[in-house]
Parts: sequence; structure tokens; C-alpha cells
Amino acid sequence: MKKKNTTPTPHDATFRQFLSQPDIARDFMELHLPTELRAICDLSTLKLESGSFVEDDLRQYFSDVFYSLKTTAGDGYIHVLVEHQSTPDKHMAFRLIRYAVAAMQRHLEAGHKKLPLVIPVLFYTGKRSPYPYSTRWLDEFDDPALAGKLYSSAFPLVDVTVIPDDQIADHRSMAALTLLQKHIHQRDLAELVDRLAPILLAGYLSSSQVISLVHYIVQAGETSDAEAFVRELAQRVPQHGDALMTIAQQLEQKGIEKGIQLGEQRGIEKGEREATLKIARTMLQNGIDRNTVMKMTGLTENDLAQIRH
Repeated sequence: MKKKNTTPTPHDATFRQFLSQPDIARDFMELHLPTELRAICDLSTLKLESGSFVEDDLRQYFSDVFYSLKTTAGDGYIHVLVEHQSTPDKHMAFRLIRYAVAAMQRHLEAGHKKLPLVIPVLFYTGKRSPYPYSTRWLDEFDDPALAGKLYSSAFPLVDVTVIPDDQIADHRSMAALTLLQKHIHQRDLAELVDRLAPILLAGYLSSSQVISLVHYIVQAGETSDAEAFVRELAQRVPQHGDALMTIAQQLEQKGIEKGIQLGEQRGIEKGEREATLKIARTMLQNGIDRNTVMKMTGLTENDLAQIRH
């Protein structure tokens, strides 16, 4: 595999040599930050941070430096991105927001609880003048106003924990899944049969979908008797009865196998304990002190008291 070329370009090397120095970076910020943003930034707290957000294969076209600082609204960062390529990137605004979100993620991963303000700054040096594209990322949408409303408002939330079961029952093909996911951590799902059966009887789901739901109950649910739940459901929903009974029988068989395995394990453990007690008895009969016997066998004083000499 061809090794990536990590040698900095002349653009990158010169840019970093200058902008990596806090005094020069401070002059840059004072000159080029918009007045309202400059007013909230304490440039005396500028600190160069390590790392870059530019993808390795784009280093010949872009360079960046990343500074942390304090703002009147808490922790903040200024990310300066330099575009070296002669043809401007028409999706630069989206690139800037992507890098800003990546910086926010890194801030959270460092243990902070709140998102920081990240100010992206584009430093353009291309041949085309003036810079032809908007740096407002919302302008990349067909309908910037709609995008602005969407991304500045609360996102849609479907909180099934507060939707009444009676209302969920009217959710057609989504009803069964929603009801189950609302109650999946319920210890006893038996009472859920009365609500689930009519939904399945409505006929919105195929047998394969019903089977998927039942497997979900068995795998993710906390019910103490999944087999009984499935059998009851099979009786209440006859059109899926055969498929559900097959699952119930599989659960029964697994329960039997688990019981056999548990019995075998207990038998092994009992045999091992009896062997250990026999060894301890022999050691005691040969005059080895009790503390040494307990240390070597892992037995307790109560265990040794059960040994008949």
C-alpha cells in the first residue's frame, strides 16, 4: 500500500509558522473577527491546541490551526482554515460546520459537560476573486429558511414512555413494536397480552414480523416466563398460532436443556467438593495443622468441622 505523503506544502508550512505563534494569531483575530464575535472573546487567553481537522488527503489544499480561548459565554475555540487550492470549494461552508462539530465532539470527549462555542474562520488565498461562495452553511440547502428553522429548533421527539397505550393501539403497523418497546423492561409481560393480542389480530403485520417481535421479547425482555407468554399469545392470536407455538416449544426445549446442564454442573461441583474434603481428611490424619489444610484446599473452618476423622 502506498504510503501517504505527510510532507507539508509550502502553503501549510508558512501558514503554520506564523499563525502558530499566539502574538501573531492574536493580531489576526483582532483584525479579522467580526466585531460582535471579537467582543465576546478574551484574546489574552488564546492557547494553541494540537491536532488538525483536515483530512490527510486534503492537506495540499487546506491548512488549519486550532486555538482555545475563554469567551463571555464559556469555553470557546477559533478554528482558522486556509484554502490553498486555486478553485474554491463550493461546499466549504459545510466543511466548516463539519470541522466545528468535530471540535465540539473532541471537547466533550475531554470530559467537559457543555458544548463550546467554535468560531470557524476561512482564510482564502485562491486565484479567483472575490470569494464566490457563501460561508453560511444553511445556504447550501435548496430552502435555507426551512433548514434554518429545522436546525435552530428542537428536533422531533417520539417519547413512547408518555404515549398512552390506548393511543399506541391506533398506530397501525407501528402499534405492536411501539407497545413492546414501551414495556419491554416490565418484569411480568403477562398483562401485556390483553393489549398486544388485539393489535396483532388487526392484521397489520405478517407472520415473519410477528415472529421477529416475539424473538425481540425473548432476547431483550425481562419477563420471568417467556414460554408462558408466547403460549398465551398463540392462543389469543390464532392466525399466527402455529408460528408462535413453534417458538414456545423451542423455549421449552431450551429450558429442559438448561435444567439438565445445571444439574450436571451441580453434580460436578458436588463431586469436586467431596474429593477436596477427602484430601483434607487425609492431611489432617497425617498431622498437618488445620490452618495449612485450609490454605492448601481453600476450605473453611466450618468445612473442616464436617470432616469425620
